[in-house]
Amino acid sequence: MNIESLSHLVGDKSSPLLDKTIGVLLDDAVRQHPNKTAIISSKQNIRFSYAELNETVNTVARSFIALGLNKGDRIGIWSPNNVEWVITLYAAAKAGLVLVNINPAYRLSELEYALQRVGCRALVLAKSFKSSNYTEMVRTLAPEVAHCSPGELKSEVLPQLSTLILIGDETLPGYLSFSDLQNGLDTDAVDLDEVGSGLTPDMPVNIQFTSGTTGSPKGATLTHKNIVNNAHFVGRGIQLGEADKVCSPVPLYHCFGMVMATLACATTGATLVLPDDAFDPLTTLQAVSEEKCTALYGVPTMFSMILNHPEMASFDVSSLRTGIVAGALCPEVLMKQIIENLNMSEITNCYGMTETSPVSFQSAVDDSMKVRTTTVGSVHPHVEVKVVDENGNIVPRGVRGELCTKGYSVMQGYWNDQQKTDESIIDGWMHTGDEAVIDEHGYGSIVGRIKDTIIRGGENIAPKEIEDFLLKHDDILEAQVFGVSDQRFGEIVATWIRLHDNSTLSEEQVKEYCKGQIAHFKIPAIVKFVDEFPMTVTGKIQKFVMRAEMESALNLQS
Repeated sequence: MNIESLSHLVGDKSSPLLDKTIGVLLDDAVRQHPNKTAIISSKQNIRFSYAELNETVNTVARSFIALGLNKGDRIGIWSPNNVEWVITLYAAAKAGLVLVNINPAYRLSELEYALQRVGCRALVLAKSFKSSNYTEMVRTLAPEVAHCSPGELKSEVLPQLSTLILIGDETLPGYLSFSDLQNGLDTDAVDLDEVGSGLTPDMPVNIQFTSGTTGSPKGATLTHKNIVNNAHFVGRGIQLGEADKVCSPVPLYHCFGMVMATLACATTGATLVLPDDAFDPLTTLQAVSEEKCTALYGVPTMFSMILNHPEMASFDVSSLRTGIVAGALCPEVLMKQIIENLNMSEITNCYGMTETSPVSFQSAVDDSMKVRTTTVGSVHPHVEVKVVDENGNIVPRGVRGELCTKGYSVMQGYWNDQQKTDESIIDGWMHTGDEAVIDEHGYGSIVGRIKDTIIRGGENIAPKEIEDFLLKHDDILEAQVFGVSDQRFGEIVATWIRLHDNSTLSEEQVKEYCKGQIAHFKIPAIVKFVDEFPMTVTGKIQKFVMRAEMESALNLQS
């Protein structure tokens, strides 16, 4: 069999990889586009040019160092989208710190796990967001904060966490305010150039928690080289330039917002527009119209909500030309609506995973409608992919198998978890757990998942994580969690539960038990109590049988 007939692709290498850190990336953008608007936060009514952004970033980076944070220390960011998030991203990178992205929807047990897992020394956080009171949750975990000086927290539960930084200018006992850092702490002795000279592109700069394929969230550890280059090639994929404005309502804590939007803008001198602290179809439309945005990002669910908003027709979206839809395959009917009603004739779709920085495949701005709706496009530059069978052999084109990815984009590993790293990365190949097909033209399609990760509206959810949580309830004997099709989110969480004898636990009580303890998108939308689970003759649970039965009983369809 000749190599062209095998499911093995190597991305174009004619354009070299960038050999720079995130700090150097921003410095280069400032030199090339000092007066160009770097970021607009519509809700905060804030605008920074690249020069202004960099000046603030440098001050905050020096403040981090003045606080005693050292190269390699982990600093968490727990906040919805805002300018401070972006400043923290760049400042942490310039100070040689490892930024830890914490999902704004995390609740108590998840926050505790994340901070302990990677040993955060500092945490930058908003006071609250939606129904989550962040400072109250921190006080629950570390009551010592009420009686300590800022920067001197000594917590029994979070022993490595010493510094809490509250976004805004409000002061709370035990906290520094982010405004203090922006104004500059005692930074006279801090030589940021000297710190920068000791950093290399291969150093870790970011940890993102991913449910991956199974088990508790794992800290995917990404280097400067990983994400700077992925941002660079994603930006090139939609032909971003300094005249572009990217409206990005996707969350910054995720690679979509942080890498594909924020850093991609810096690689080209484009403007990042944050319409709101979280996705809202109305504020997104307002930002596109008012700022004359040329690109718009979102998962299919977001685009559907924008297109179906009752005030959609009243906004001028004629400035749009391109953007990215990712997180799930975009149906053809929705893609046509995006192109026709949002003027996004050059929209592309992407496929990837956090562990690969994230993008491995991307369609081109001039690909056909069929390519953009039935595939995830072509392999990215400098990325190598293969589709293998259960024995690790590369399958012929058109045959299903597990997608594996290799190249600069593969993460350094899971933080402090060599076993999980070795299970996922074998001989340099990241085993994605996704079932894929590569066609005769080299386009990839994702046709399923080898393992049972649930993807709800672009959020990856590990069933085992929810199962483990449910089993802490005294009345629950056994729980199996799986995804079922949903028209709005693609998938929603369902669970079958076996109760202890004489238990009267109800569906509503199960949901109430989850509230405030796990993120809202992980709370089961469907709860069914059963006496037994469908199993194979060898005792393996058959979740696909449960899924089919639930979808049939509830008349669900994707």
